[in-house]
Amino acid sequence: MRRMLVAGNWKMNATGEFTRDLASAIAADWSSGQGGVDVLVCPPFPYLSAAYEALGDSAVLLGAQDAYFESPGAFTGEIAPEMLLDVGCQYVIIGHSERRHVLGETNDIICQKVMNSLAKGLKVILCVGELLQEREEGRTQSVLADQMQGALAPLEVHATANLVIAYEPVWAIGTGKTATAKQADSAQEYLRNWLGSRYNPEVAAGTGILYGGSVKPANALELLSQPNVDGALVGGASLEAESFLPIVHSAVKIANS
Repeated sequence: MRRMLVAGNWKMNATGEFTRDLASAIAADWSSGQGGVDVLVCPPFPYLSAAYEALGDSAVLLGAQDAYFESPGAFTGEIAPEMLLDVGCQYVIIGHSERRHVLGETNDIICQKVMNSLAKGLKVILCVGELLQEREEGRTQSVLADQMQGALAPLEVHATANLVIAYEPVWAIGTGKTATAKQADSAQEYLRNWLGSRYNPEVAAGTGILYGGSVKPANALELLSQPNVDGALVGGASLEAESFLPIVHSAVKIANS
């Protein structure tokens, strides 16, 4: 049975005070959690410890926005999975479109990060998604297949238990545009079928697939109601409890309906 996951990606936004206030507000609402839904926040690296302390013994999970593919050593400026685990992280986002298209990460780099993070004990949210031009050219499925194969080629079936996929159409991230519920579900159905072909029907049925791309309270219920949408990777709306928590509550409504 797949559980809903609502993850807040704070990107390069926060201060110490901001982190403590926002994490505390989310933790107060989600102190003991509710059936069928997990809640995750992913602050910038410098504020992971502050978030961990503010979350306290609440049910809110902590994640990071990236991790390097080497063990601790002479890699100036990078962060190892071991470090993330040490400050309380359970999840890490890998392959976000901004890492791919702004910072130039290739499928090979993303694959190494996925494999290392899983091997070290983190759960991985792997992001995939097409550019607007690729969608307009009818290449959404081929792009998704290339990104999935590129990131997961060495991954064996037993390791998929700690894998989550996030479908994020690049043209809908931070633009105010959102994929329609039908577009989101269609792409995520393709990803589920890909997992079934690559692994087996059990992996396809058991792997959570999130939607990310201008998710907000106004569209969350419709998006999360789709059969192949198992939660959301939330960007801008995760920076305020007043907009993030209604998305969480929409997931609860669906999970318990």
